[in-house]
Amino acid sequence: MTKRASVLMLSASAIVIAATSAHAQEAPFFERISTYPVFWNLAEGMDPATQTAAEIVTATADGMMLIYSDSPGEAIGFVDIADPAAPEGAGRVEMGGEPTSVVTAGDHVMVGVNTSESFTEPSGHVSVVSISDRSIVATCDVAGQPDSLAVSPDGTFLAIAIENERDEDLDDGVIPQLPAGHLAVFSLDASGMPTNCDDVTIVDLTGLAEVAPSDPEPEYVDINSQNMAVVTIQENNHLAIVDLATGEVVNHFSAGAVDLDGIDTEDDGIITAHSSLDDVPREPDAVSWVDDTRFVTADEGDYEGGSRGFTIFNVDGTIEYDAGNNLDRLAIAIGNYNDGRSDNKGAEPEGAETAVFGDDTLIFIGSERSNFILVFADAGAGNEPEFIQVLPTNIAPEGLLAIPSRGLFVVATEEDAAEDDLRSTLQIFSKTADESFYPTIASNSDDEGGPIGWGALSGMVAAGEGPTLYAVNDSAFVESRIYTIDVSGELALIDDYVALTLDGEIKHYDPEGIALRDGGGFWVVSEGNAGAERPNLLLSVAEDGTVEEEIGLPDAVNANMINNGFEGVASWTEDGTEHVIVAFQREWEDDADNQVKLGIYTPSTGEWGFVGYELNEPTSPNGGWVGLSEITYLGGSTFAIIERDNQPGVYSTYKVITTIDLSTVTPVAAGEELEIVEKTQAVDVLEEMLATNGWISDKPEGLAVTSDGTVYLVIDNDGTDDAPGETQFITLGAADDLF
Repeated sequence: MTKRASVLMLSASAIVIAATSAHAQEAPFFERISTYPVFWNLAEGMDPATQTAAEIVTATADGMMLIYSDSPGEAIGFVDIADPAAPEGAGRVEMGGEPTSVVTAGDHVMVGVNTSESFTEPSGHVSVVSISDRSIVATCDVAGQPDSLAVSPDGTFLAIAIENERDEDLDDGVIPQLPAGHLAVFSLDASGMPTNCDDVTIVDLTGLAEVAPSDPEPEYVDINSQNMAVVTIQENNHLAIVDLATGEVVNHFSAGAVDLDGIDTEDDGIITAHSSLDDVPREPDAVSWVDDTRFVTADEGDYEGGSRGFTIFNVDGTIEYDAGNNLDRLAIAIGNYNDGRSDNKGAEPEGAETAVFGDDTLIFIGSERSNFILVFADAGAGNEPEFIQVLPTNIAPEGLLAIPSRGLFVVATEEDAAEDDLRSTLQIFSKTADESFYPTIASNSDDEGGPIGWGALSGMVAAGEGPTLYAVNDSAFVESRIYTIDVSGELALIDDYVALTLDGEIKHYDPEGIALRDGGGFWVVSEGNAGAERPNLLLSVAEDGTVEEEIGLPDAVNANMINNGFEGVASWTEDGTEHVIVAFQREWEDDADNQVKLGIYTPSTGEWGFVGYELNEPTSPNGGWVGLSEITYLGGSTFAIIERDNQPGVYSTYKVITTIDLSTVTPVAAGEELEIVEKTQAVDVLEEMLATNGWISDKPEGLAVTSDGTVYLVIDNDGTDDAPGETQFITLGAADDLF
């Protein structure tokens, strides 16, 4: 058992800072150059909402064609990346069963196909598909349910981890549950064809592990240049080294366990890295050789463990490096941490890939639940790897593929649910950048030494003077907070926060906007929910987070309430009188189509007045609606407003900043006919959001203008809950140039 604290650096945010500055002088970084939704590769005439996913991805020898396994579609897909910045679908091949993994060998692609009728009668085969004409030229039985496939570097062996997975509903998933898994091995000719298709070599893995030795469940396999295969036996928390030439197990050992300090172990809607776990089995998933004597495992865990990190092992079983709490703490610092997984494997590393780029052996570790890839440079035997950068991904990165001959790295993200506008993608990164593009905002340490937990930033305002912003998080977290953001450096840093409290209790509002209050403190708007009977509130908040007053709307306005209420707030003082303006996101029952309210509140009198704002018609091919997300004071009687559709990714067509002049309209009381304020489009936010070529969020939600006139935009990451979790913090430029 190994006990290890965070060793890369004391603070996860410090790791990020190092990655965005010092290392950029030594070697180029990866940048994302394209995102290809694999539903685009469905056959003509198929419903684009059909579930289809890229799970495991491989490439042809020249790196010009990607091939991915599509488990729900029972097919493999081909994508032409001759121009990696503009991938093109190249068709699919139906497999007649569930493809579990793909790998190329010579002129062929090998596909593991699961045909099991039940857990007790597992079956499957390897389909050998001609790359040139897409025909299935051979079908080789593997005596069980295949999972991972690997081809040896010299092209002479194909190894398949035959998992024969357990029934998780039987005895709470506790193993043993026979039949046992094994390793299947084929010899390959120069074209990649198996020479023993009808006589597969079976490597017995029973009797090795201390955990359920009669029932090994191999998960992943990789092969080094000596034709030694390393096999992770995940549920058994064990590793085996197999000589493929002889079919013999030459070494095996437990993956061991770790103690973890400074992590979050509670699924409670609050992110705090202050808990511990003891004696956690690693239960490794993916594995990749670093060189011929060392390999790296992604320690995802299964039903008993998951150490939330990765480990570099020597073939003799020696642990040369363990990541400890680094992955979880870094996920927290960059805002990608999914708190819903705190009680179950945290950031959940699942993928591992290694490859030589130039003079560096790079290690890629994928986080399935926090949606990012960590890139490290191997520093040699006995040394901790050097952290390079974070690559944000779409939801659930599963397949990792390095193509060093072209300087590319590819990620297959498997989550696909068209009804929720979540689509599986292939994302391509190129090692051509002079600096890291992500993160753009991160957190410093809290009072107890862990990174400040944050996410779902939904409203922003600049401090009166200096390079400081304030932001609020929405209801994705149970603790409503006001964060302090320092924007003086290259990376925006969250360095403090206060929680909103009322009568001494921390509140769970739905903050969607924040403004400075005349005389000190803040105005915060909390969005209401008609179904939950939660009112829309304008909150008067002291600097320490104490809510001094909850201000509601007139009854005549509330009578027409629907969801999508308060979404932004701004304040200004005119002739010595403070005013507060609140943006409603969408039409309420008394509004005309595509028309929303702006509410103006005067604290000194307690009166509300209202004007109207005309929304653009939705233009997304996916339908949806258009609404408001933010309002920001620009000076005089002018304001900037975020107007946007509710569509993410390739479905989005409209996200803009407009400006209005309130002096041209007169606010009226509730129930009276509203005067419509004229708007002018100023900035195409969609263009800015697409600049890093990702699957964008639908929610640009925070806008702030500092005292020196710099305009900042933040995109809500939904707390990484059924969302990529990538926070875009964008410097738009000078206000005088934009508005």
